[in-house]
Amino acid sequence: MADKKAPARDAGVLVIGLGRFGSSLATTLDRLGQDVLAVERDEKLVAQWSGRLPLVEADASEAEALVQLGAKDFGVAVVGVGTELEASVLITANLVDLGTPQIWAKAISAEHGRILTRIGAHHVVYPEADAGSRVAHLVSGKMLDYIEVEDGFTIVKMRPPKEMQGFTLAQSDIRKRYGVTVIGVKSPGVEFQYATPETRVSANDLLVCSGHADLLERFSARP
Repeated sequence: MADKKAPARDAGVLVIGLGRFGSSLATTLDRLGQDVLAVERDEKLVAQWSGRLPLVEADASEAEALVQLGAKDFGVAVVGVGTELEASVLITANLVDLGTPQIWAKAISAEHGRILTRIGAHHVVYPEADAGSRVAHLVSGKMLDYIEVEDGFTIVKMRPPKEMQGFTLAQSDIRKRYGVTVIGVKSPGVEFQYATPETRVSANDLLVCSGHADLLERFSARP
């Protein structure tokens, strides 16, 4: 059984809920060397992750539990509970009351997201919807990776259209013609290089491009 209390800390990330989203987030943060503490109330999940993550067994929907484990000392808290709407709202409200500087909360619907925003969540994420949108872009065109950052601004990895192959970026003038920016080029067996006007593109290269999603979709559809 995991400890009921955790030492106070001045920074770090508190991850509440160890479902697929929360466990992936927590393990990645831990691997990156971040100061992370996971909170889970389900005994089976606690047993599964105990010894693999810094972990506390507690019901974060109870305000006193968050106080006892020192939640107010974390700079960032992530509410990974999504399927239980009431618990998600209660946990987020408790974190707001504690004055948590940055609260990220998982939502499973637009209505759920609006509620979380209204009660004080600083960031609301929609993992299922975001994943679906990303996969749709990948399976429908030449994009090899797709990340929408904010307000339509997107970064993609893709193969170069034929009209770029054998030419420098200055010669193909992609930014002027299509409104997208080539950030860098990865050639086989060569380290990633940031793009310059003199960068020459070959058929086997990978491009990292940025721009508005609509413009990138049209550009990636070029033969």
